[in-house]
Amino acid sequence: MRRAFQEARTEFKELSIQELKDYEALFVKYDTGKDGFLDQMELKYMMEKLGHPQTHLGLKAMIKEVDEDLDNMISYKEFLLIFRYAKSGQLKCEGLKAIAGSVNVDEVGVGGAKNFFETKAKAIADNPAERDRAYHEQQKAERQKKAANKAAFKERAAMFQ
Repeated sequence: MRRAFQEARTEFKELSIQELKDYEALFVKYDTGKDGFLDQMELKYMMEKLGHPQTHLGLKAMIKEVDEDLDNMISYKEFLLIFRYAKSGQLKCEGLKAIAGSVNVDEVGVGGAKNFFETKAKAIADNPAERDRAYHEQQKAERQKKAANKAAFKERAAMFQ
């Protein structure tokens, strides 16, 4: 996998090192299988998190547009093709345009892209499911503390009997 990232730095000369690092972070984040490819389910998850959910057929069309080796998955190189095609105006699929538009380095600058990703990560982390999980953990901790206090009280009360 690391080799693919190194090869991309020589092939995609139009992208800065910082852009490549940002795109690499985005790719690795959604490559939940850690196999070096975005399959259809990982792409679906990515699109939902970016706020652009796609139909099954839409996902297939997105993969088909950049899938050079016809394996029905997006490799890191093919992922970078999304951004190359976006810069040259060759993208046809709206979903791929949404991915490419998720970071506009020309608008926010390379340093701004870092802030964008950090803000995006914070927004993803601050979702209702995460708040629910934190709430339930807090409630569990309070119940455990209450049970411990009750046991300590019973232990002290037993001394007086």
